[in-house]
Amino acid sequence: MTLERQDNWDESAPVPLYVITGGPVPAAKGFDLVTLVVSRATPEAGMQPEQAAILDLCHYPLSVAEVSAHLSLPFSVVTVLLSQLVEDERVEATAPVPVTAVPELGLLEAVIHGLRKL
Repeated sequence: MTLERQDNWDESAPVPLYVITGGPVPAAKGFDLVTLVVSRATPEAGMQPEQAAILDLCHYPLSVAEVSAHLSLPFSVVTVLLSQLVEDERVEATAPVPVTAVPELGLLEAVIHGLRKL
């Protein structure tokens, strides 16, 4: 009895996202759409293609949203991949500088005073 190999693999079929992330994982924390990511290493042989692509893309700082768009992957998948790269110290992630929600009162008064003089 011989076993024939059935080659039903469709190269154009999308890869399930859980394969890319390595299976079900808890949600990555600490990333938002504007978190900046920059490479601290170069891709190595045998590395997961998506993670290697992130290292190639991020020679200069990119936001997580930009990385997600370049790779055509959902934000949630990219954050899992980035979490693994941060843990391995291959990338550095920097949160954006928070903007104060309320402007300084003195500045607003000075602007109003200046506008009244016009």
